[in-house]
This record gives sequence, structure tokens and C-alpha cells, in this order.
Amino acid sequence: MSSLRALRPLLPILIGASIMLTMSMGLRQSLGVLMPALTKDVGVSVSQFTLAIAVQNLVWGFLQPFAGAWAVRVGYRMVMMVGAFLYVLGMVLLATAQGMVGITLGAGFAIGASMACTGSAIAMAVASRAVSATIRSTVLGIVSAAGSLGAMLAAPIGQALSQEYGWRAGAYGFVLLALIILPSAWYAGRVDTLPTPPSPRGEQDSAWAATVQALKHPPFAVMTVAYFVCGMQLVFLTTHLPSYLDSCGLDPMLSAQALGMIGGFNILGSLFFGWAGGRWNKLLLLGGMYTLRSIGIAWYFLSDASPANTLIFAAIMGFLWMGVGPLVAGYIGDNFGLRWQAMLGGVAFMTHQVGSFFGAFGGGLAYDALGSYTLALQVGVVLGLTAGLIQMAFAVARPGKPPSLAAA
Repeated sequence: MSSLRALRPLLPILIGASIMLTMSMGLRQSLGVLMPALTKDVGVSVSQFTLAIAVQNLVWGFLQPFAGAWAVRVGYRMVMMVGAFLYVLGMVLLATAQGMVGITLGAGFAIGASMACTGSAIAMAVASRAVSATIRSTVLGIVSAAGSLGAMLAAPIGQALSQEYGWRAGAYGFVLLALIILPSAWYAGRVDTLPTPPSPRGEQDSAWAATVQALKHPPFAVMTVAYFVCGMQLVFLTTHLPSYLDSCGLDPMLSAQALGMIGGFNILGSLFFGWAGGRWNKLLLLGGMYTLRSIGIAWYFLSDASPANTLIFAAIMGFLWMGVGPLVAGYIGDNFGLRWQAMLGGVAFMTHQVGSFFGAFGGGLAYDALGSYTLALQVGVVLGLTAGLIQMAFAVARPGKPPSLAAA
């Protein structure tokens, strides 16, 4: 109870980080609702649009370690505010796009760079620094859960505006929602005024040395590789589920309802896995999530799509979605300290975003070439099961902390 009371002065930081995360994640997860009308109006193919989303994921992934290292030097507020401005700019570029150049600059480069500064790695690092180790995993789960509300808000708004007034109206609605990130990032930046937490014995003084130390630790390396499948599966769904439902002849609003359902069950999953990560092996939980996701994807796409099973599938995926964030952030904080947490989270996240590239662009290529998503789904399920089982096998081995931090 005393730990919870101690959170009261920190609430502006935690609420700011949560709202920043929910809007940045929710908006990008909802871009798929614009795809059917946008591609027809602007005259681009599904694979061309998904190439822009793939570029976004690569830019986000490869800039994330640099954003985390930059935050150590200049503070989190500066990094997050730059990211917030880039997000608004990216949405404006998308809303005014006349072809692939505008789409790629807006939805690709600008939003990708913004996500490196406002996404889960930075938000989780801010929350980790603000609270004590005893309640850190639970708080990370709460922040991640709050960060799941964005899709519930953005997807229905974007879909409704697009259906009524056209996809550009939906995109301008996203511009207005992106403005919320600015004050949220400012309040979350108050974390820079808090005392710097003590460094564990053996913590590295340079970003490069900390990265090498982490990559030499086998459980971190396996977690990083398995993260590839996480990104591939999730971005495939957020990008291509609206197109899949459209090809099945279902109501276009169902895609927004499904994305909203994912966002709602994200809350429950994030809370559960944040709580569970404080009690059980975080890597074992991660492996279990990847395995269960793959089974759920196989079940849904082998059955006939209907409103009922689509929403059930969305609920399952939502529960197993953003709970990854608090588990990865918590594992890094527990094993490598907080100073380089955002950067090391970014190092792991690079493979997640490479997977996202293949999930978005590869899924689009498969659809354009074959007229269906069957091959992309088969690859996603097989890789997901493989990664999940390998992750769990390493977790069961229960290796200790990295040697240089074992005495910390």
C-alpha cells in the first residue's frame, strides 16, 4: 500500500507516458482501415501501400537504439517531443498524399522515426525509471494496458470518417488525434527531474559496450531473435486484416470493430502479463505467448470468416498482443539495469521491426501474386510455433544474469 501511495506524485509522468503510447500505437495500428479506399483513390496497389508501412517499421526499428541512447544524453523529454512533432507531420503528409512519395514520406519515414521516440521502448523506460523495482513489472503492465486504448479510439473514428467523407477525412481525424501526443510527451518528460537510479555493479559506461554485453548473453540473444516473429505476425494482422475481410465480402466496419476488440483485450493482456512477469519467468511467458498466437492464427484462417469468429479471434490476439512490452522491458531492466534499458530494448526491437517489414510488405506481395494470404499465413504460423518453443526451451534452462552483472 505504501508503494502505491508513493506513486501519486509520479502520476503525471505515468499518465503522460501512457497517453503518448496509446496514441502513437493506436494510430499506426489503425492505418489499415484507410487502405482499401486509399489504394483505389490514389491509384496504388496493396503491396505499394504496405511497402510504406514496411518502411515505417524498418525506420522505427533501426532508429530505436539510437533514440534510446540519445535519451541518456539529452533527456527523455527532448526525444519524446521531437517524436511527437514528427508524428503530426507524418499524418499531415499522409492526409495530403497524391501518390507513393507522400505516402512513403508520411506513413513510412516520418511516423517510423516518431515511433522510435514515442513508442513502447521509450514509454517503458520512462515508467521503469519512475518506480521502484518491487512494483515495476505491475506498473509496466498498467502503462502497456493504458497504451492499448488507442486502437479502440482511432480505428472506429478513422473508419467512420472514411466511410462518410472519404479516406482523407479519416486521415485528418488521425492528425487531430496525433496532436494529443504533444502534451503527453511533455508531461512524461518530467521523469528527467527524478534522481538517477543507482547503477548495478558491472553496468557499462558506453552504449556500444552495453550492447555487446547484452548480445553475448544467450537468453537476450534468443529473445531478440524470437522478437522477429512477434513483429511479423502482429503487423501482418493490423495491415492486412481489413483487406482480408474486404475480400471475404464482410462489412468494412467489421475491420474497425476487430481492431477495437484487439485494443480492448490488449488492456486485459497487458495487465495480466505485467502482473505475471513479476511472479514467473518472463522468457517462459514470452514463448507461451508466441505459441498461443500461432495456434490462434491457424484456427481463424482455416475457418470461414464471419463477424462472430473474427471478433473472437481479435479478442484472443488482443490478449496476447502488447503484454510482450512489459515482459521484454522488465527482463532487460532486471538483468542489465535501467540506464540503457531503452537502448537495449531498441536493439531487441530491431528484429521485431525486420519481422514487421516482412509481415507488412511480404503479405502484400503474396496477396498481389497469388490472390490470397494462404502462403503468408502458413509461413507466419510455422515460424511462430518454432520461435515460441525455442524461447520456452531457453527459459526452462534458467540461466543467471550476465556474468559481469551477476554480483549486482
